[in-house]
Amino acid sequence: MSSRKDKFSLKDKEYMRIAMNIAKSRNGLTGDNPSVGCIIVKNDKIISIGVTGYNGRPHAETNAIDNSLDDLAGSKMYVTLEPCNHYGKTPPCTTAIITSGIKKIYYPANDIDSKVRGKSFKILTKKNIIVGKGLLKNEAKKLYESYIINRKKKLPYVTGKIAISKNKLIYSNDIRKITDKVSDKLTHYLRYKNDSILISVKTLNIDNPKLNCRLKGFEKFSPKRIVLDKNLDIKLDTYIFKTVKKNNTFIFYNKLNKSKVDILKKKGVNLIKFNLLNKKHFNLKLVLKKLYKMGCRHLLVEGGDKITKDFLKKRLINKFFLFKSPKKLPKNNKYLNFSSFETLKTKYHNKSCISSKLAKDTITIYKR
Repeated sequence: MSSRKDKFSLKDKEYMRIAMNIAKSRNGLTGDNPSVGCIIVKNDKIISIGVTGYNGRPHAETNAIDNSLDDLAGSKMYVTLEPCNHYGKTPPCTTAIITSGIKKIYYPANDIDSKVRGKSFKILTKKNIIVGKGLLKNEAKKLYESYIINRKKKLPYVTGKIAISKNKLIYSNDIRKITDKVSDKLTHYLRYKNDSILISVKTLNIDNPKLNCRLKGFEKFSPKRIVLDKNLDIKLDTYIFKTVKKNNTFIFYNKLNKSKVDILKKKGVNLIKFNLLNKKHFNLKLVLKKLYKMGCRHLLVEGGDKITKDFLKKRLINKFFLFKSPKKLPKNNKYLNFSSFETLKTKYHNKSCISSKLAKDTITIYKR
């Protein structure tokens, strides 16, 4: 039986929004697979929930079915994306749904994966499961923005961030701290939500950043460190060099420096020799394509003014966080302005602001 003509009730929308919030909680942490949220409802009560496992498995639907302590016969499932219907590294979710006794399933839209797209509807309806497709499909499109970019463009979803002072400086000699504690927490949350983080060697050598997640309990989600260093100028006394572990540090370079290469390889750095554009700069889009092939799906760019501007001008950043402090930094013998306001204004038209009574900084989010 098909339910294409079903009208979705307010209760249906409420349940789907709960499932979407569950999916959001693991966004960026599920590898190649999208983060999916799932709830099972019986007699108008939520009896089980599920979410995609870390790195993509198990799937949300099977987690919700396995987590239930109740008989699922006659229940409804609300899931944020079309269930998978093919054998991969796990059995099809449609099989688990059919054998569970679930009588009705709602999902917003078809999966864009060609192996799945549109097939679940036929499989489930043939087994007399009622399918309500299209519930909150516009909200689902926003939820799966990064997944769509990953699959269609074969690129990581790129988030950028930079902090500036009241007088629009990003650096002033001897003053390292610009933002407040609330902004710092959000920065570490962004690191937690991205599998990789990219900076230039200039930022590395000047700031000596740690680039890890320091939210209590989430340290293990620190992103892989990506450094653009065409001449291998990395200083060997930096935190990044000292904390190299297996597959946590990658350097893109061009100029061969045999002694430096030997030192870096011995330390365990993953070196990627890469061509330059006009013999001067890395082609950033090709860098992103390479990172995608290496498994990067969510990339945080935390560089300085120049690399940020290059990414923004080429519209390679999908979402950008601008942290603005009420502090005014001195323009002493060494300072640096933020030069990308005009680029943000002309190339990123959607913006929203985050404000909080707990924070002194203002945070503006720009999107394409």
